[in-house]
Amino acid sequence: MATDRRKFLKQFGTSVILTSASLTSLAAKEEHEKRILQAEKRISSNDKIRIATIGMGIMGFNDTRAALSVPGVELVACADLYKGRLDRVKELYGNNIFTTADYREILNRKDIDAVIVATSDNWHTPISIEAMRKGKAVYSEKPMVHHISEGLKEIKAQQETKAVFQVGSQRVSSIAFKKAQELYQAGAIGKINSIEASFSRQSALGAWQYTIPLDASAQTVDWDQFQANSKEKHAYDSNRFFRWRNYREYGTGVAGDLFVHLLTGIHFITGSKGPNKIFSIGDLDYWKDGRNVPDVMSAVISYPESPEHPAFQTTLRVNFVSGEGERSTTKIVGSEGVIDMSDGGGFTIRKRKMPVAPGYGGWDSFETYPEAMQKAIVEDYNKKYSAADRQAPKMDDVIYREPEGYNDSNEHFANFFDSMKTGKPVVEDAVFGFRAAAPCLACNDSYFENKVIKWDPVNMKLG
Repeated sequence: MATDRRKFLKQFGTSVILTSASLTSLAAKEEHEKRILQAEKRISSNDKIRIATIGMGIMGFNDTRAALSVPGVELVACADLYKGRLDRVKELYGNNIFTTADYREILNRKDIDAVIVATSDNWHTPISIEAMRKGKAVYSEKPMVHHISEGLKEIKAQQETKAVFQVGSQRVSSIAFKKAQELYQAGAIGKINSIEASFSRQSALGAWQYTIPLDASAQTVDWDQFQANSKEKHAYDSNRFFRWRNYREYGTGVAGDLFVHLLTGIHFITGSKGPNKIFSIGDLDYWKDGRNVPDVMSAVISYPESPEHPAFQTTLRVNFVSGEGERSTTKIVGSEGVIDMSDGGGFTIRKRKMPVAPGYGGWDSFETYPEAMQKAIVEDYNKKYSAADRQAPKMDDVIYREPEGYNDSNEHFANFFDSMKTGKPVVEDAVFGFRAAAPCLACNDSYFENKVIKWDPVNMKLG
């Protein structure tokens, strides 16, 4: 044990996870050794969990890969509406995998314990509810719902069935976000007053112009099923199927895809139930390819004072044609510091605190007064404030980095399967998932309706 510990601490010294003048003690290292071990927890290979994935697009394949990183998890079946993706499933996972274009065939199987719902957004709620009523555990991709009106129905279904249900926004499982939450709650940045969060992209793929297969057609795609729950029907369109994020009928735009990640992390760290006022603006600035959602969107969201936190405001932005390139930012601003989680993999806390004394001179009205008045002000100032009062406290920055090779998506699935095995609560339940999704969908409503949207974050209802 001692040898293993020395080996760990030696590795710790060459691959720093946490560095700060105030957090270099052995106790801190022990804490993070334990955290790493917890992050690597996995279900015993003897506890077999059989899964199926519904929707084998980009997220479907990535979620399946992450799920199978957990020992004891076995892929049984996959569903998709494009034949080529079902062929790809068999190429990767073997001919014994059951494949179908009809997700109901999967839900009716008795040998499947859990399903991953990674379809277009418009199918998340109906499939998830049906799966829970069929006795399946459900891992639903974000956003949990396509429309705000679906949220309470899905929550009710989970509560009635008692199904294990987890939303797939992995920031709630990230050890970096967990540590940021701990430090925030310990008062590391003082009293929160604002948050700035954004995603910037500058590529065709980043803007959802995904590759379309050469055989895409009404013969290889079950188009009727894809748009079965859409009010407005369209003739077969490869763009609408393979690039569905670009269309309101099937997706939720940049707000549902990316704002929801930002709010998930923000709500997790702050413990917030959500905002009460949402306003957004946007534009279709560059990617004018037939899509009917903006490629640049900004939102201002107001969080009221609550038992969990003081009032604060949040600004969100997504830009799909940013000269900044690929970048993600979340800055939580308080009266004494900033938690900066830009570009993932960890965070930095920059801490600043104002001196007790307000100062005088410089960009100030002091020098506009007569000389005698200036002298009187200085004498009065020196009586009121000591030399220590005039100095800003020196506060060390905190830098936190995830362990090398750590993957929060894998951890999110490990937590999901752990809940299935042990019965402990999931890390992102339907209530949390809806409270993160609803304000994002309200950003779309605000943009298209050009108005402020009022939201009741406690009762989860539009105002």
